[in-house]
Order: sequence, then C-alpha cells, then structure tokens
Amino acid sequence: MAISHAAPALSHSPDELEALDRRHLIHPLLPGDSTDRCVIVRGKGSTVWDARGNELLDMTGAGNWLAQVGHGRVELAEVMAEQAGRLSYFTSFSEFSNDQSIQLAKRLTGLAPQGFNRVLFTSGGSEAADLAIKAVRLYHSRRGEPDRTWIIARQMGYHGSTYGGGSASGFDFVNQGIGPTLPHVRKVSPPFPFHPEMYGGEPITDFLVRELEQAIEEVGPGRIAAMIGEPVMGGGGVVDPPSDYWPRVREVLSRHGILLIADEVVTGYGRTGSWFASPARGMAPDVITTAKGITSGYAPLGTVLMRDEIGDVVAGGDGFLHGFTYCGHPVGCAVALANLNLIEKEELVARSLLIGDWLRQGLAPAAELPAVGEVRVTGATVGIELVADQLTRAPMPPPVATAVVKELQRAHGVIARSYGPVIVMAPPLVLEEGEAARAAAATVEVLSRLGADGRLSS
Repeated sequence: MAISHAAPALSHSPDELEALDRRHLIHPLLPGDSTDRCVIVRGKGSTVWDARGNELLDMTGAGNWLAQVGHGRVELAEVMAEQAGRLSYFTSFSEFSNDQSIQLAKRLTGLAPQGFNRVLFTSGGSEAADLAIKAVRLYHSRRGEPDRTWIIARQMGYHGSTYGGGSASGFDFVNQGIGPTLPHVRKVSPPFPFHPEMYGGEPITDFLVRELEQAIEEVGPGRIAAMIGEPVMGGGGVVDPPSDYWPRVREVLSRHGILLIADEVVTGYGRTGSWFASPARGMAPDVITTAKGITSGYAPLGTVLMRDEIGDVVAGGDGFLHGFTYCGHPVGCAVALANLNLIEKEELVARSLLIGDWLRQGLAPAAELPAVGEVRVTGATVGIELVADQLTRAPMPPPVATAVVKELQRAHGVIARSYGPVIVMAPPLVLEEGEAARAAAATVEVLSRLGADGRLSS
C-alpha cells in the first residue's frame, strides 16, 4: 500500500480554509473573539506543516500529550487500512466481540501492574473517567455498601471534560456556566512542592494526609467509593508529588475501604519514562484509566483497567449496564496493538528519559531567568512555571504564558502549550537530540525577553 508524505493538494486556499474554520467550527479553549487559526495538514516524526507551508516543531505531542511514535507512521496507516477493509466495526455489546479488542486486552494486562486482568474500552480519556466513577460505585453497591457514592478528587487535577470527569476535575473553568455538577464529589488540595505556602508551614505530605483524613471524617468513611488522581499532575503544570505522598495516601484509603483510581491518560505508555507511572510512585491503584498514547493519536481509544477483584464484581451479576458505541472498536484496537509494538521495538519508554535529559540540559539557563520560577521535567514532559515575583512565587497571569507560546511559534516555529502560568511541552518520543536543543534554545531566547511585568520585548 503506497502512502505519500508529500504535501497534500488542498481543496481550498489557506485563507479559505481559515475563513471556513472561523465560520463553522467551535474550538475547545478558544475565546470567541479570537481570529487566530493554524490549520495543520501534514506531519512526519516530530514535525508538522500548516496549510501555508510553515514547518513547525511539535513539542506538544499533537497538541494533547500524545503522538508517542510520532507523526506520519506509514506502518500504522497500513494496519488501519487493512483492518478497516477486513472489519471496520461491530458492536462489543452483549456477547459480541472482535479479535483485535481481545488481543489488545491481553496485551494491556501484560503491561499493567500485576493483578490487572480486566479491561473495558472507551473512546477516550474523559469517557474513561466517567466509566471508572460508575464502576467503583457499582462495585461497592454490589458488595452491600450502596451508600459509597462519594468521590474524592483534587484541586488542579484534570480528569476530562465530560460530566463525571469534569466534575472531578479541579479547575473551575471546566464547569463554568453549565449549572450543577455531579454531586458527591469532595475536593482536597494537590501536592505542589514549588508552592510550600499552600501548606501553612507544615511538611507537604503531613498537611495533605491530615486534610484527607479530615475530609473522610466529614463525608463519612462508609460513604466514599474512591479517590481519583493523576500520578503526575499534567494539566496542573507537570507536578510530580513528594515521594511519600502516594504511599501515605494509599494507606489512608485502604484503612477506610476506599478505592484508588489512577488517571494515567497523560502519564501512560512511556510519557513519563515507564509504561505506567503509578506503580513507581507507590499508588497501588485499584483502577487505571488510560488513553492518548495508547494509539499515539492515530485513532480515538481509551481504556479502564481494573484489578481482578474489582472487575469481577463489575462484570458479574447483571453485568455492567454501561457502554459506548465505539468501545472495543476494531480499527482503534488494531492500531493500538501496532503502536504498542512500535513503542516497545524502538525502546521509546527508555527514550522518554533520554529526551527529558536533553530538555533538562537545554532549559537549564531558563531556570536562571527572572520570570521563571521553576523548570520541571518528568520523562519527556516539561512544565516551566512563570512567576511575577521570585521571592513570593506569585504566578504570572495566564495570558503571559499564552503570549510566550505564541511568540515561540511565531519567532521559532516551535509549538508549545500554556496551562495557566505554566508552559508545557510533551513532544513525541521520537524527538531527536537536535530538535530538543532547538526547542530549548528557542524557549530560553523568548523567556529572556520576558520581563517581571509580564511583557515581552521585541
């Protein structure tokens, strides 16, 4: 099968495409008065091209923390085409299944922590969060504790934008203007070592464990189904917790019969230097949600993995009366299998750590700049927190980080993302050393022009 990497023949001019976009498409996270558009039409490795022919270095993993194996992998396109020609879709509801979803489930149980032998597929990470919340509630109900409906989540945690996942997310903007959110969700503080002022002078984990115990006491231990959290907070700004945080949280939850959901939608499949980030951090989760890197973005797919004792209960009785049309989609599962094989064959999990080393070294000068509070690197993931005051660590207003990433793209052809006051990078795991150096040098150059007042000099 011949698949070309040549520039596509566009059916409309770049101006027409952008005008049609502004007229018809609603973009997540884009202010209504914005006329900015960047129409991406082609990709190869860690590079993408827009409709105007501009070459851009993708330091975002296709904009959303994925693209582990890079853009334009012909071998994945061929797998998708072959599978679509053989079986494009059939339901996974009731007794029906397909060979690709079965093989992928088996493959995942070999990568996941020991004891995770139950898998349910979704179309993405937000759906996985919703499914996990329903699953843990059902688990307790079927075991004779129907009052365990509460979910503990964290401020600055991100679990998607659907009703359940959005309710568990710790960002007010996710739910702005949409009315009441999911009931029975209790938020606690996040572990954020760069901001010790959040903890009143106490050691961070001591404060957070005490706060968690208090929240459990106030809600009632017998009313809480689970806690949900990311091993490393992605949307919160690439924040790795203190090493004792998750083990101590896990101990508290276990003591009260509360399950733990590890949201590995961002951290899974090599992003932070391991197949899954939760085991090394002592989470010992009961449920794991994943998406993104499982297909490197070549097809929409998410998963919920459950420990046997959880999954057996959820699948038992009358079964799990919950599903999505595209769960277990054969094309998505086929490309996921091929993608995981590429990650393993090309040793991209280990390469993630190497990329992190390159970026850490290249960004070292940025840490000395007056507007930079901290440079955080976890695997091939970077968070650069901008501050208005080095002493108090007061963050820059979010528009400043947005202006920085726009200037990175304009001046250097480097795509990054802004999350509040943090500039985030999560490049494909095929990023080359020279590309990492280019992105780091560009970032240092732009940040060297950023004043404490939040203004960029020309």
